[in-house]
Amino acid sequence: MIDKRISLEEAAALVEDGAVLALGGMILYRRPVAFVRALLRRDSPPRDLTLLAFTASFESDLLVGAGLVRRVRACYFGLEAFGLAPMFTQMAGRGDLEVVEETEASLAFGLRARLAGVGFMPGQGWLGTDLLKVRPDVRVIEDPYTGEEVVAFPAIGCDLAVVHALRADREGNAVLGGNLAVDRELLLVAERAIVTAEEVVDRLSGPIDISGIVVDGVVEAPGGAWPTSCFPRYPVDGAEVLRYSEACPEGFDEYLRRFLSLTPPVGTAG
Repeated sequence: MIDKRISLEEAAALVEDGAVLALGGMILYRRPVAFVRALLRRDSPPRDLTLLAFTASFESDLLVGAGLVRRVRACYFGLEAFGLAPMFTQMAGRGDLEVVEETEASLAFGLRARLAGVGFMPGQGWLGTDLLKVRPDVRVIEDPYTGEEVVAFPAIGCDLAVVHALRADREGNAVLGGNLAVDRELLLVAERAIVTAEEVVDRLSGPIDISGIVVDGVVEAPGGAWPTSCFPRYPVDGAEVLRYSEACPEGFDEYLRRFLSLTPPVGTAG
């Protein structure tokens, strides 16, 4: 057995300036918040990051508001029932943030291309839409077998992917539970892969969602998704998400100082 356990601080230290950072989870479910808190607590947090997420939410907005993100690739960025992501909305609206237009299809095909080890993956998504006008890197080509037009979606990879799990073992095998989102795919396309988990055990029994073969480090982080949910351990802390939504953007700095000093009420992580 290879013991891959590391600390949150060691995991956060892996992010370098200009890196492509992928964050797992789905909207307000199972987001790697403890990892982001550790990243923001670094003496010199990394800058000019490209943030990659199928959906971006609370923890992603903290990174944007703190000025660490230069570019965003996601098909949704918001707080679900709690409204818009205030810092993303402000900074994207005034042109301080590069937003790469994505959809579920473009992200899915891009990840599949990377997994297949090819430069692009063809599909029929985006045909007849204006999305092609804002993404010149996405091209329309001719299918060599049918002669029909298809869209060539370029491969998508990342330097580091971080996902939060219900439980993991020391080797990095993990159980996500419920909505898997595209967490497994993000870990597979990453140069380095980190799993934070509510608990780390000696050995998992039963089916697993993530194989430790692709995982470089595993972090025990009880309450690591708070204030987003980690079903069935704890629900979304709606009061905290609403507090953030109402405080920002004007009160972001004050909110961030408070948030970084907190210990998740459902655990001891961060």
